[in-house]
Amino acid sequence: MDENGVLFDEVSEVLLKLRPFLLRDGGDAELVEVENGIAKLRFLGACNGCPSATITLKVAIERAILEEIDDIKEVVQVF
Repeated sequence: MDENGVLFDEVSEVLLKLRPFLLRDGGDAELVEVENGIAKLRFLGACNGCPSATITLKVAIERAILEEIDDIKEVVQVF
């Protein structure tokens, strides 16, 4: 498995820990890709189009991922 594949699995593990909080509000997040230290997420359900999604992404999800995975530099939303 290449480095992006390893990072994908590591980011997926962090998302599993956060998923219950997203599901509780009727939303979810899908990891689409990890490339060059950037994790790309797509919001689903109530999170898709929610005005607070950007804050959730940067303050909660990105912070948790950056704290656990040194090789991830940024988490961005894709549509």
